[in-house]
Amino acid sequence: MPSSVIEAIQQNMNDYASESANLLQAGNLLYFLSPIRLAKFIWDMLYILTQTIIILIFKPQLPKAQQTLSKPRGRIAVIGAGITGVSSAAHAIGHGFEVVIFEAAPKSKLGGIWAQVNRTSGLQLNSLLYRFHPGVLWSRAFPLRDEILGEVKRIWKEYHLDIRTRFETKVTSVKRVPCPEDESEWADDPNRSRWIINDGQEGVFDAVIVTIGTCGDPNWIKLPGMPDNIGQETPKTHGADSPPSQDTCSASDQKEQGPSDERENSEEEFTKTILHSSQLDSPEFKLKGGERVVVIGSGASGVEAVETVLEKEKDGVEVYMIARDDKWIIPRNIMIDTFISGQPFGRQMPLSFLWEEFLRRWQYWGVEELVPKDRGIYEGTPVVNDVFLSQVRSGRCHYVRGQPVRLTKDGVVVTGRKSKPKNRHAKEARKSKNGGSVEDIPEGEEKLYEADIIVFATGYKKPSIDFLPQDLFPEGYQRPDLYLQNFSTEDWSILTTNSAYMNAIGTVGHFHIGIYTRILLTLLMDPTARPSPKDMKLWVDVLRFIKRGATGGALGFFTYMELTIWLLGFHILRPDRLRWLFFIMNGWGVYAQ
Repeated sequence: MPSSVIEAIQQNMNDYASESANLLQAGNLLYFLSPIRLAKFIWDMLYILTQTIIILIFKPQLPKAQQTLSKPRGRIAVIGAGITGVSSAAHAIGHGFEVVIFEAAPKSKLGGIWAQVNRTSGLQLNSLLYRFHPGVLWSRAFPLRDEILGEVKRIWKEYHLDIRTRFETKVTSVKRVPCPEDESEWADDPNRSRWIINDGQEGVFDAVIVTIGTCGDPNWIKLPGMPDNIGQETPKTHGADSPPSQDTCSASDQKEQGPSDERENSEEEFTKTILHSSQLDSPEFKLKGGERVVVIGSGASGVEAVETVLEKEKDGVEVYMIARDDKWIIPRNIMIDTFISGQPFGRQMPLSFLWEEFLRRWQYWGVEELVPKDRGIYEGTPVVNDVFLSQVRSGRCHYVRGQPVRLTKDGVVVTGRKSKPKNRHAKEARKSKNGGSVEDIPEGEEKLYEADIIVFATGYKKPSIDFLPQDLFPEGYQRPDLYLQNFSTEDWSILTTNSAYMNAIGTVGHFHIGIYTRILLTLLMDPTARPSPKDMKLWVDVLRFIKRGATGGALGFFTYMELTIWLLGFHILRPDRLRWLFFIMNGWGVYAQ
């Protein structure tokens, strides 16, 4: 049995025994004898057992030594040391391919976005849907940042990726290596590309996996009345010491667009505290009680920002969310989330209203007016959260529909949004008995919302892939319109796992990371399995035809079931690839030599 499993079991048993001793010492016999407490302990042990079975069946073998592999099947460059990069590299090593990971940040940022988010940030999906590597072992259904980082670092060390990672090495260019004059050097496979990274000091690579994700530096919208130094490379606050810059993105986040108003400031600047949502974990961000916090943005970052502020539970703190758009919010329920993401068509369908009606009754009771008016459940990435709607329902968060247009010395000026069709699910906006409300500002009118702290939950900039040759992404076949959504249509040896998607219902940190990596490994090992540029473009074109009219384009939104169908179709549409099916889908049959 893996040592990590033994440690997890021992930790759970020790925690249960310690809790029992404390309860006995305190004389709390009622909770000590509670069957609910015992059931929870048994459930946690079964959770570990389930994961143990997955580990034993699917985890790739570990390298026997830290040194480079003696007979590698090839060399792969991995750009980015987040969960996708670490997982991809671990899969490659486990199947006999040598790797080098290039990471622009220092070692302290191992884990990518998870190394930079607030410590209270955690998985929104059940961790059984976030098994970014078969060797991962979670202690709970919804682990927090530190446990997630701990698993990333454990996989990184187990597969000896520490000696294969080049920190503080920004990739500025990826270039093809010209075929040598003596073609006998590549006689085994002369027709495919080879690559060098930057100046080529790390040697020649057979393939490149780009794992930079889709969320980079914090995105600051510029509003009149904002001090000039806000949103610079090192964000600063007014009225508090400057917290550290955190270039981060929550696992379900998409860029929250905002206005860019270049008008001259006509009023005094807002000189109190201004933060980006990624800075709420800063020790300098403290609430004394009685403050009014205005959160600009209604996406995953905004919902998490509201939750983080309210968790501090300071007396008299008021929280307002300024929402340009309403987002679908689905519960943190593994069964419901799995069924929603199990829709195979990847777009809004005639019967999608059934899920919308279910969510209205299950999730939105009492605040039905928050059900999105102009967006179906399968037209954008939903927010996964269990508490936000209850916070609005109870009055702990005031939800304001409007467009922020400028800051003043007192707060945020918001104007009414353009009128949209009436929500068929909505009742008249009302205040709850505890004072909560959903407020619509009439179109064309302005209203000032006073603030002591303004939080910009406006998402993150999309990282550039300009270091790759531009001819890899011809017009019409750029992100996300790629082969299987992740391979360049011009060269299958360039894989961009989790770096091309825009919107989805599913997860970015699950078993597809290994499947995509093993497809690449298969193409390196078997020339007959490789698709031509014509074939790869045809796949994109066919999907465009099938999903014509879909919001955001054919590949602008997908469900996890749809993605799985794509990966199975990789084999079914080419029967000659079926012999690789169990390797690609399960990781069986190819091992390090």
